[in-house]
Amino acid sequence: MVGVRFSVAALALTGVMVSAQLALADVLDTIKDRGSIVVGIRADYRPYGYLSPDGSHVGLEPDLARDVAERLGVEVEFVPVVASNRMEFLQQGRIDLLIATMTDTEERRRAVNILQPNHYSSGTNLLARKGVGIDSWEDLNGRPICGIQGAFYNRKTQEEFGANLISFTGTAEVLTALKQGTCHAFVYDDAFIIARLTEEEWADYEMPVETIDDAPWGVAVAHGEDALAETISEIITDWHRTGFIIEQEEANGITPIAFTRRMHEEYSAE
Repeated sequence: MVGVRFSVAALALTGVMVSAQLALADVLDTIKDRGSIVVGIRADYRPYGYLSPDGSHVGLEPDLARDVAERLGVEVEFVPVVASNRMEFLQQGRIDLLIATMTDTEERRRAVNILQPNHYSSGTNLLARKGVGIDSWEDLNGRPICGIQGAFYNRKTQEEFGANLISFTGTAEVLTALKQGTCHAFVYDDAFIIARLTEEEWADYEMPVETIDDAPWGVAVAHGEDALAETISEIITDWHRTGFIIEQEEANGITPIAFTRRMHEEYSAE
């Protein structure tokens, strides 16, 4: 009876040890064994991640994901995500890596491992018709500028730059007002503006000033996947060092933003 009890206990201990070893196994090994990396990306956010007419995933972040796969010597599999489910997919193991226009915040860091350095950013900028005479933020002084009600940058646009802010409830209303000449520019998130500037109907418009109030975007893996985290962080660092992200911005019709130019200068000087 004692021997039976010992055998059961030994088997239980062995099971615990095996489970612990499996838990310690990093997803990087799984990726290499599988021959592919599963990446969560946006499929609805041109030019950062969207579907081409033939259904292919295209855009800046899918291009970055393809580079990760190439460096790892594996294929890439894309899983479309949106803001409401992208971290959940990573936590559930449905994806290995997340590159999906995600702003790096303290709250999100508690849910997933947002890697350093950040790969991109968005901030506040202007959409204005070319030739309207806005070359700096100071040029907003006394001008009618459209904005979205409740946006955090409205106060700064008014108090620091002296704009006469005209608020609307939605972007569709603002864009109509801008085309009608109700305002000289639209103050908003630069990622949204960059997306509009890739569309033919906005060919006569521009983003005329430097982005302010940068909020960095992060690439993420699940907590505990240390080997994958270290590998991807090294890749992001190399993207900045070589200017690879800038090259991909230009390839996707994006004028390189101040963040990527600054990061390239910083890392290439090291």
